[in-house]
Parts: sequence; C-alpha cells; structure tokens
Amino acid sequence: MHTLLFLDPGHFHATLTLRVAHPRVSDEVYVYAPDGPELRDFLALVDRFNRRPQDPTRWRLVVISAADSLARLVADRRGDVVVLAGKNGGKARTIHRLHDAGFHVLADKPWLVNPDDLGHVRPSLAGWPLAMEIMTGRHTVAARLFKRLVDAPDVFGGFRDDAPAIELGSGHHLEKLVDGVPLRRPWWFFDVRVQGSGAVDIPTHVVDQTQWLLDGTGVAPAEIPRLVSARVWPTSVSVEAFSRITGEAGFPSALSPFVEGDALNYPCNAELVYRIGRVTARAMVRWHLSLPPGGGDTHSVVAHGTRADILMEQGVHTGHRRRLIVEAHGDPEGVGRAMIDAVTAVQHELPGVGVEPAGPGRYEVTIPGALDAGHESHFARVLDEFLMTIDDHRWPVAVAERTLAKYTLLAEASARTSADHAIAMEESR
Repeated sequence: MHTLLFLDPGHFHATLTLRVAHPRVSDEVYVYAPDGPELRDFLALVDRFNRRPQDPTRWRLVVISAADSLARLVADRRGDVVVLAGKNGGKARTIHRLHDAGFHVLADKPWLVNPDDLGHVRPSLAGWPLAMEIMTGRHTVAARLFKRLVDAPDVFGGFRDDAPAIELGSGHHLEKLVDGVPLRRPWWFFDVRVQGSGAVDIPTHVVDQTQWLLDGTGVAPAEIPRLVSARVWPTSVSVEAFSRITGEAGFPSALSPFVEGDALNYPCNAELVYRIGRVTARAMVRWHLSLPPGGGDTHSVVAHGTRADILMEQGVHTGHRRRLIVEAHGDPEGVGRAMIDAVTAVQHELPGVGVEPAGPGRYEVTIPGALDAGHESHFARVLDEFLMTIDDHRWPVAVAERTLAKYTLLAEASARTSADHAIAMEESR
C-alpha cells in the first residue's frame, strides 16, 4: 500500500490522479502546499469526487502548510510517492531533489522549461527511485488500436521515406471545463518562464507519441531525435478573457514583458519538425482562447505507410470521440482483410471493435463508446502503471531512455525558439 504526497498542486492533472479509488493507494493523502486559490481548487475538486453519487471516492486529505513545502515533505517522509503537477519552472530541480532523497516521483509534463533543466532531468532518470511522467495519450483505446495497425505489416507496410512520415496536430483551449465545471487557471499559467513555452509544453506529449509509434521498428528508444526546425507564435489574450480564466482583475506585473496594449501575447503555439532514425515527424500545437459552442480539444495523427495511411482524429466532426481511419494505397482488399485479422486478434482485450468500409479504399475501425471513459479516466491508468512498476521493481530502461531522448530534443527546441523570440521582441521595440 502506497501513501501519496502532493507537493504544491497547481494544475488540475494533479487532482485527476485521485478521480477514482486505487487498491494500491491509502485513502489518507498528504498535501504540502501554502494556502491560496490553487490549493483550494485542488481540495474542492477532490471533495466533488468524494461527494458524487456514483462511485464516490473516500480520500482523506491532510494539508500541511510550511514556508518551504518541499523541505517539510522531505523531512516528514509520510509516504513514498510524490505527485507533482503545478508550476513547471523549477520542476526539474525539484524532481532531482526528491529523487536524491529517495522518493518515487510521478510528475506532469513538461519537466523542462529552459535548456539548463536537462542537467536535472538526466540524473533523475539514471536509476531508482522511479521518476516517471504523467503521459495519458497512449492509454486511449483508439491510440492502442492505432499502434496495433502501424505494427501490422500487411496493413501499414512500413514508414515512408518521404517527409513527413508522421504528422501530429493538437488543438487546445485556454477556457475549458474539467469534471463539468469551468477550469480556473492560475495567472502564472500564462508566464512561459513558469509554464514553459509552446515549444516544450504540449510537444512533450506529441514527441512521446512519435517515439511510441516507432517503438519496435528498429529505432532505439535512446536515439536522440534530431531537430530540423522549430517555431513558436502567440495567442492573444484580452484582459477580459484573462480575468475570466484566472479570476485576476488584470495582468500581474510579472507578465508585463508579454503585454501589448490591453492584450497578452502568450507564446503557446508551436511547430516542430524532427527526425528519429530515418523517419521525419511534423508536430503542430495550437492554443485557442475559448471553446466554440459544442467544441472541445482536437487531436490528429497521420502515419504515412507504404501500404496505407492511418489517421486518428478527434474534433467536432467526430463528435469529440477519436476516430480511426485507414486509407489503402494499392491493395485495398488485402489491407481490408489484414485489418479484420488485426482487429479480430484483439477481441479478447477490446470486445466489440470492428471494421467498416468508409469509401473507396478507406476503412474505419469502429470502437464501442463503452470501451473508453474519456481523457480524465486515463490518469488512473497512468498511476496504476507507475505503481505496478515500483512494486515489480523492474527498472523501465526503455521508458527512461526515451524520456531523456525526448527532453534532449525539447531542450534544443527551447534554446532555438527562445533566441528567436528574444530577437523578435527586440525588433518590435
């Protein structure tokens, strides 16, 4: 049985690890954080989990306030697992300190905000205790089937040599709902020195997904992706929108370098092009201000193969469920038969999935809605995987190597785009 310790929870991802009860986790949870809106939001959401009518949780939260929350947590040592999801600036240094103190750490992305953070990431991934990212993308049913199809030679063939062979798109919203309630973000979410710029935040997920798709194709997990190009650009946030999202009356003085007139230029969007082995990938991340009516976050991944292209997409046109499409190139009947074989082979694991024609040379993998409870449910699966790894005491070599390789790439992207942003800021004066 593990006791969870939460250190300065400032992001709703911290709370989502407690969305459901876990047999390996004690009901008593310790939270080390100063009083303030971030702590109160965390406690309120956990309280909603405890009070919901269906499958309520039974968390008993013990809050410890101290001038130095990290030092107090280390000194008290009331548990063995620390969950980090909040300010990203300094997170790498905190993970390193907790690792050296003997704590296992489950930390939200990104671990790296500036290139110097790589010096703290590297030793934290060198061996026990375990430090692992909260990575939810590969836990969706559609993503698992996507990977199965990419790994099926009679369906996908192999990755094409023309660039890019993998295209990833991700659209997010600064104003959104979590557990059906409007999300309040802390004001520092808009400070890239604390949250991380567009080059290192969401790209942490999309680069991880690229590495996962290439796993088993002969590309070593430790191979450092090579950056081809990187660029970052802002989303304009009016003072009215900023107030709605954060509850602040106006822009804090710390954000003044990013304010022009009555709007904040938040450099949260990014495009990265990188190569892993012979495969080139292109990732595009965009942050929109508000959800449109009936809207939600959008995601798309296209893998271009020698026999077929495989597309996974989620958006308004898919009813905000992930849809999986295969487009055959030259042998649609053979690709269709191979898809049926691949889907039949996973019926014991994913009962009810099927294959349907979706146009000339196109097939859709149909996924029963009951198989996937949505993004918020995946945090419990990440926690379960993390605790199983600890209990089995098997060092995840490939995961550690892949994580370090990814952050080595993102450190370079951060350095390049930070220099470009500084030049652009100087030229605008």
